[in-house]
Amino acid sequence: MRTLFLNPPSFEGFDGGASSRWPATREIESYWYPVWLCYPAGMLPDSKVVDAPPHKISIQQTVAMAKDFELLVLFTSTPGFEVDVKMAQMMKDVNSKLKVCFVGPPVTVEPEKVLQTTAAIDFVVRREFDHPIVKYATGTPLEEIPNVSFRRNGVIRHNAEGGYVENLDAMPWVTRVYQRDLDFRRYNVPFLLHPFLSLYTSRGCPAQCTFCLWPQTHSGHRWRTRSATDVANEVKWALENFSGLKEIFFDDDTFNYQKKRTLEICEKLGPLNFTWSCTSRVTTDHDTLKAMKEAGCRLMIVGYETGDPQVLKNIKKGATLDMARRFTENAHKLGLTVHGDFIVGLPGETCESIRRTIDFAKSLDTETIQVSIAHPYPGTEFYDYVTENGLITIDSMTDEQGHQLPNIRYENLDQAELVDWVERFYGEYYFRPRAVWRVVRKAIFNGEERRRLYKEAREYLALRSKRKKFVREHRAAVAAIAGE
Repeated sequence: MRTLFLNPPSFEGFDGGASSRWPATREIESYWYPVWLCYPAGMLPDSKVVDAPPHKISIQQTVAMAKDFELLVLFTSTPGFEVDVKMAQMMKDVNSKLKVCFVGPPVTVEPEKVLQTTAAIDFVVRREFDHPIVKYATGTPLEEIPNVSFRRNGVIRHNAEGGYVENLDAMPWVTRVYQRDLDFRRYNVPFLLHPFLSLYTSRGCPAQCTFCLWPQTHSGHRWRTRSATDVANEVKWALENFSGLKEIFFDDDTFNYQKKRTLEICEKLGPLNFTWSCTSRVTTDHDTLKAMKEAGCRLMIVGYETGDPQVLKNIKKGATLDMARRFTENAHKLGLTVHGDFIVGLPGETCESIRRTIDFAKSLDTETIQVSIAHPYPGTEFYDYVTENGLITIDSMTDEQGHQLPNIRYENLDQAELVDWVERFYGEYYFRPRAVWRVVRKAIFNGEERRRLYKEAREYLALRSKRKKFVREHRAAVAAIAGE
């Protein structure tokens, strides 16, 4: 079957589903690669991956593609689901013979609800969907395919789970699909060099973080790895086939989870003499970081999440503040750049715990940070917690453009407070002399970086103004209700 793998234009600028762990439109326009869609696409020669947001493909243009395909595989997300459903219906109107399959976390968690939403969705594939999609596209009946939920004679059927992909070396290289279907210069992440590529060297994450979407709803906690040789071979091919490439990002849930394997990969990557970055946990020791630096590592994305020890325990992070301090000190001594991720609104959060997190972040002084509002995605332990304790609201988790909005509230921390704390966090962190100088220094000595920073500053200031308006309006509404 001629198959379209679609990361949809749910919102303009939406970094929404196909590999984004925190689906939202960012403070600064950024896009991750649709890695998950590219695996089955690599096994189906007569297929195409369309990543609409970074390629500026509109809903109308996407809908028009329906006439050219027999099967649509759409990677949906919780924030974008309603728009994605309407798009699927429109594509069915254009091509009534088109078979529509939804994949992604929402269909794993609530397959029956998804299928009941619209007749336009013919079936869904729960969890990892690589082989089930390939089987269907090559003629296997739905009844015989694991992980599939579908309708038969008005009844929704759920096939048994089929397990996860174990032999990752046997999977196609996603970079070959990028070259076939995507423009790699369209992908931008502010703290990565541009242009960059991203790929996985493993699947699954053994960590038990209660808020994390992927292990709980898609790829599981079982850690499965590619061989160091296979990783190095794909990297070598990418370096030879993407002219102007400046960096490769290893987008595993945790790239350096196991020391022995990390050292093996570093040994293979070193001779290739290129710049790379990766995800990391604060449990990584000095010797591993040193090997990474010597093999070409430039930057690590690190999920610190919070500076409050009790909140850290509440989310089952499996790390301590002392570990985070020691890790960051080691990284900086070795000359590694760190991008720190923090979350406001996790279980047990208070104004005092957020204050401790801001102070903690400033003491770490990582080169860049991202501050997110905690979103309880269905299927996560965090979602169960806020639901059972009556902390979730009926409000949308995004605005009309896909930017994050809180849909939880605590006793002394409502939605306006959460948004306000995000802005205070960014302001206090970046308007310090040391942080300002880091930004100015890059702009002075690099014209391309200067233009990039100017664009990012405009985008951030526009969102900052929008958030301040949200806080004012929300507080005014609360005051009006209290005065009645």
